[in-house]
Amino acid sequence: MTKQKTKKAVVKRMKLTKTGKVKFHHAFTSHIMVRRSTKRKRKLRKASVCTGKINANMAMLLGGR
Repeated sequence: MTKQKTKKAVVKRMKLTKTGKVKFHHAFTSHIMVRRSTKRKRKLRKASVCTGKINANMAMLLGGR
């Protein structure tokens, strides 16, 4: 069986941490931020970590385990 190729679209958007978790930046931060609360905007600035099955799927696409 051949090795699975890394999905380049995922590589551009996500990153594997040392422990194998998948880190990503939030969407919906480019414009029309006036209607969002200050608390929401502050939370969207920070990177987040995928959890559950999504973490496993994205790690596989990134070439991790």
